[in-house]
Amino acid sequence: MADSSLSYRKYVLGFAALVIVVVYVLRLFSLQLLSDDYRARADSNALMRRIQFPARGAITDRTGKLLVYNQPAYDIMVVMHEQDGVDTLGLCRSLGITREWYIKRMDEIRRTKGYSPYTQQVFMNQLSMEEFSNFQEKLFHFRGFYIQKRSIRQYSYPYAAHILGDVGEVSPNDIEADDYYRSGDYIGTQGVERSYERQLRGIKGSEILIRDVHGRIKGRYQDGRFDQKPIPGKNLTLSIDLELQKLGERLMQGKLGSIVAIEPSTGEILCMVTSPTYDPRTMVGRQRGKRHKELARDPMKPLLNRAIMGTYPPGSTFKTSQALTFLEEGIITPQTAFSCSRGFHYGRLTVRCHPHGAPLPLTPAIATSCNSYFCWGLYHMLNNRSHYHSTQEAMTTWKNYMVSMGFGYRLGVDLPSEARGMIPNAEYYDKHYKGSWNALTVIHISIGQAEITLTPLQIANLGATIANRGWFITPHIVKEVQDDTLASVYHKKRYTKVSRTHYETVIEGMARAVTGGTCRAAATSQYIVCGKTGTAQNRGFDHSAFMGFAPRDNPKIAIAVYVENGGYGAHFGVPIGALMMEQYINGHLSEASQHKADAFAARSINYGDYVR
Repeated sequence: MADSSLSYRKYVLGFAALVIVVVYVLRLFSLQLLSDDYRARADSNALMRRIQFPARGAITDRTGKLLVYNQPAYDIMVVMHEQDGVDTLGLCRSLGITREWYIKRMDEIRRTKGYSPYTQQVFMNQLSMEEFSNFQEKLFHFRGFYIQKRSIRQYSYPYAAHILGDVGEVSPNDIEADDYYRSGDYIGTQGVERSYERQLRGIKGSEILIRDVHGRIKGRYQDGRFDQKPIPGKNLTLSIDLELQKLGERLMQGKLGSIVAIEPSTGEILCMVTSPTYDPRTMVGRQRGKRHKELARDPMKPLLNRAIMGTYPPGSTFKTSQALTFLEEGIITPQTAFSCSRGFHYGRLTVRCHPHGAPLPLTPAIATSCNSYFCWGLYHMLNNRSHYHSTQEAMTTWKNYMVSMGFGYRLGVDLPSEARGMIPNAEYYDKHYKGSWNALTVIHISIGQAEITLTPLQIANLGATIANRGWFITPHIVKEVQDDTLASVYHKKRYTKVSRTHYETVIEGMARAVTGGTCRAAATSQYIVCGKTGTAQNRGFDHSAFMGFAPRDNPKIAIAVYVENGGYGAHFGVPIGALMMEQYINGHLSEASQHKADAFAARSINYGDYVR
């Protein structure tokens, strides 16, 4: 019995010893082979992996002028595990920073998502060559600190800030959304820098360096066998013409608004001016954040890209879309005439109009911008029971025509933050008026007022669509990506619901507006201009708008000009549009036009309480 008990204890003790051995073996296996923490410690003692940043792609205009390029810059990196005992006061003096800034920055690094004390973290970025040279001489005093070479963006000209955008440090959301980035990396924040970030950024490389026990770099691990070279980003060719952009920004000085020009046959944006603007050359380096805050506080909103983010009543430029809809639906013919006694009158409702001959058919109605004509057109469409069973059905049909022309939704331009504007539908009015509404309730939409809002880009695209006699290609700002193709949407024609014949009728009216109507300031003997003014009612002074294209046949440019609180369309919109078309078609302005450009550049608008 005693032998049996002894034998039992022997087996128990043996099993316990075996369990202890297995646990130790598993723990050692985990620590030495599986644990990232211990592997990082071991690797960091002998090797250092250094990221090689690719050169970001350059950006040029359609003529090859270099707009954006790269300049060498240097970041100071820190490995937190190694920098204990460093002379922090000496470091601060060498870099021209305060101890408070040092402590704050170290705390920020430790709280960064994905932080590791064994890998390099960005301590201070974008040192100039002079700062780099001064600090490099003292670097050996500060264990755990290294210099990382990279590049920063430089802008050749003070133009096209909203198109180009800029580059800033990644946010936690950027890092979470794309594992390409880590803390301290840069990313495009606006403009094409943002929308073409993946093409521009390239692919990171890396090199593995050997370190001695003191942390000093002794060379490349296995002669660089495991190094990876960075792949540079792709260059972009923009569709804009720098000289046209330059003229547009000069003409819009002292004004709020936008100019957008499009090449009708391709959908390429020739210029996109928003005013006020800012100099993109001021948004680089360590002062970028401070400069951005200053611009954000400016009540004139220079950071707002009004060309694609500003939504405005299009005013009478919208009448061309109404004429096309009424013609296609058979509500009117080119010969249909409506009366106008200084406005549209129905019972107690009046929509005023300026004096002109009446009654008149469609073509002179477009040329003289008759409000009454288009009010009567919408009235007859929404009340036509031989075509539609109800006002709601007629309204839905009307809305579908507007959508086919590129209104009510984002066009899809290759820039971030595009607004969609507003095209109301039957459901909107049913909800707003609790089902009790009719043609007279919404009559102002026929002249581009009331709920109707468009972006300047959409107004310019309307001009391009009319120039093409019924189709457009989604407007885009990038003409070409190096060794790559643009998205198919920037090559595909999008057709409206209106036939080509009806476009010719509207074009005739727009041509007459230039030769003898509201757009006479755009007339020239060199080519035939087709245009349409817009005077959009506003809480303050009216907005001045112009939409047109030239030449009439084989058009090269379609344009929209929108000047907030500029008064009649003929005051600012038409002459500015005429100068822009002349610059692009001829490649220069005549001497007389140069004088006009100087005069308009000097004309400012006192916005006072009307600042948006």
